[in-house]
Amino acid sequence: PWVQDLGLLVEAVEAGRPAGAPADWQPGAVIRLPYSSKLSREGVVCPQALLATSDTAMILACAAAWNGYRAVSIIDQTMHFLRPVNFDVLIDARVVRIARSTSFGRVLLSSAVDRRPVGMVSSAYAML
Repeated sequence: PWVQDLGLLVEAVEAGRPAGAPADWQPGAVIRLPYSSKLSREGVVCPQALLATSDTAMILACAAAWNGYRAVSIIDQTMHFLRPVNFDVLIDARVVRIARSTSFGRVLLSSAVDRRPVGMVSSAYAML
């Protein structure tokens, strides 16, 4: 339920290579985290909301790559915060590699207004 409180909006889910996609295209998902004072401290979105949003986006990206949801458990998630956020954020999650029992991904967080990066995440999930 608390993930629903983030008010996330799914912008795109890409399970198959779109026409004209670059050679390094990877399956993924793009979601929007609308700015909310409820998720902010002193006008800046709290890091926990950004990390939870990144995790949620990666779960959607993994489901796109697998053509359906599978139970997973996060085993590593590292986030680098590049600048404060006081606006809507686009979260672009991409699956980098799927192994037998592990999935690896990358997430780029950017301003929904000017597309400037605000953070980046690398993740690893164990498939249950």
